[in-house]
Amino acid sequence: MDTQALYDLSPALRLMGMGLVLAAGPLAWVWLRNRQAGSSRRLQALTLLTLFLTFDLVLFGSFTRLTDSGLGCPDWPGCYGKASPVGAHAEISAAQQAMPTGPVTHGKAWVEMIHRYLATGVGVLILVLAISTWVEHLRQRRSGAALAVPSPWWATLTLVWVCVQGAFGALTVTMKLFPAIVTLHLLGGLLLLALLALQAVRYAQLHSASATRPLPARLHTLMKIALALLALQIALGGWVSTNYAVLACTEFPTCQGSWWPEMNFAQGFELWRELGLTTAGEHISFAALTAIHYAHRLAAYLVIAVLVLLAWRLHVLPAWRVPARWLAGLLLLQFLTGLSNVVLDWPLLAAVLHTGGAAALVVLLTWGLAGSKTHRAIVRAAPVSVSSPAA
Repeated sequence: MDTQALYDLSPALRLMGMGLVLAAGPLAWVWLRNRQAGSSRRLQALTLLTLFLTFDLVLFGSFTRLTDSGLGCPDWPGCYGKASPVGAHAEISAAQQAMPTGPVTHGKAWVEMIHRYLATGVGVLILVLAISTWVEHLRQRRSGAALAVPSPWWATLTLVWVCVQGAFGALTVTMKLFPAIVTLHLLGGLLLLALLALQAVRYAQLHSASATRPLPARLHTLMKIALALLALQIALGGWVSTNYAVLACTEFPTCQGSWWPEMNFAQGFELWRELGLTTAGEHISFAALTAIHYAHRLAAYLVIAVLVLLAWRLHVLPAWRVPARWLAGLLLLQFLTGLSNVVLDWPLLAAVLHTGGAAALVVLLTWGLAGSKTHRAIVRAAPVSVSSPAA
């Protein structure tokens, strides 16, 4: 019997071509809207647009996972060795006929491949950002002009990380939704958002002094703690989702009619194991799934308390009232969508919005931390007033 190779790089060039086509639209839009502006302004606009499209990609990745489309094409980077599900129609039909409710259907194949096309397009945009930032940085250094772009090493790190994300995406498929890999893929997408947000802040600070909003040292530390706790909570949430443990508790605030239900934390947090199995190869117990769910819920109480405190402390400062309201609004969204996932049997819209809210919180806190202090490069780039010599 013929078997499908997990890695088939023959459609890779066609996939890259699709990424170039998708990236051409945003690149043309940025150029046309900013054709009268300087190179730095165009790069700033491209950074913001790439940040927005990466956020959309994170949401679509969540949709792909939640619709069980992650194995819609069981090989990588193509679909049964083809560049699209159109060319793999016969193979997909055969797999769907053999297992109608299985992981491979025509709909799931299209969802999975669209996710790959979008990811490739974002990768092209990040590649253009990295190359353009280096070109502009070197041009300004040669001309002796004040630097008007952030350090190109940030763009380089972002490019390296998007390649790592691509590797995680390949492993997600070839390792059959291995929970640790899928969770790391989610966290990697959020780190990509944070890197782009940091560069967007640097551009804003280079072009406007008002983009920097100082914070008291203690409040700056509180924001760092909040971001660290949020990252931990997102990791726990990813572990819940990738282990399909959302429905282990279907009521709130109790779980299975108890404040402390039967749980197996040791089994639930065995990190390197296949989906649905323990490291010993046995089926994971319901008590382990309950432990995964309840750990996320307990950590949520702490994270909510810290973020509420941060929003309240920020709202006292006039320059931070708008970010504080955004923080409070996103926190409310997270609570409502998380509650909906539990009591409404994991509705797709609520689940996708829950991921989107987490991603937005990462961007907001990263933006706040980066924008709360002036970077050394921005101080060096500040123009110096020099008196004209007497005639």
